[in-house]
Amino acid sequence: MSLPLQLALGIVLSGLIAFAAYKRGSLSRSGVLGAMIVGTAIFGFGGWAWGLVLITFFVLSSLLSKYKEALKEQVAAEKFDKGSQRDLGQALANAGAGALIAVLFYFIPDTRLLAAFVGAMATVNADTWATEIGVLSKQSPRLITTWQRVEPGTSGGVSVQGTLATLAGGLVIGLAAFGLIALEGVLGGAGFARYGGSIGSLALPLLGIAALGGLAGSLFDSLLGATLQAIYWSEPRQKETEKRIDPDGTPNRLLRGFRWLNNDLVNFTSSAFGGLVAALVWMLAAS
Repeated sequence: MSLPLQLALGIVLSGLIAFAAYKRGSLSRSGVLGAMIVGTAIFGFGGWAWGLVLITFFVLSSLLSKYKEALKEQVAAEKFDKGSQRDLGQALANAGAGALIAVLFYFIPDTRLLAAFVGAMATVNADTWATEIGVLSKQSPRLITTWQRVEPGTSGGVSVQGTLATLAGGLVIGLAAFGLIALEGVLGGAGFARYGGSIGSLALPLLGIAALGGLAGSLFDSLLGATLQAIYWSEPRQKETEKRIDPDGTPNRLLRGFRWLNNDLVNFTSSAFGGLVAALVWMLAAS
């Protein structure tokens, strides 16, 4: 399939999915634009198997956000900069690194880039699962840097429940990537030939890099959240928060980190880090 046709298909499919997500309340209007940008890039340059990996992440994370939504919204209102409805910044943060890797892979079909893509998508899925499930833990999380107990939803906080969710989220992306790439090989050998080797030779490596890349990227996200991410202090509520301005319009005081390093940029950086770790693991496994 030619690149213009793939891009056109990417626009149509990502547009339909984004519109459906907007109707369900999972995306804001700007989020529709963001989803179409990353979806078109990944579908168009990476191919339909890569695009369906993105959809796997989006559908599962959207469904998971609805689980015990009312309880999680209480934490989100106090701690998180944004709610469960993804906007342009969140869409680009979650899949922007994957989209850039897909573009590179089109021009440089190197399996290390396939590994990086899987690692990047595993990271955002793992981090989303860790947040959505970890915030419901009955035990208070611990700050990754000092191991002190912190409130649920605190940036940099980790828990056993959240870490297990991280591993599960990464493995799901690994399974999806292997299954879809295998299907691509069955339906059209030319597409699968881009990856080299046999279908069987990709199974364990993809699962391994997804689990390790997703875990590494998610922990890196927590480390940034505990050190460099902008965290503010709400004087009226006497709480730490990612919100620069409280819902009532009160400006919050910067407690730690850099003002320019918000949660969206942390997510993008972490997904790139997870992709890098996955590519390195892939290279070590192949050597």
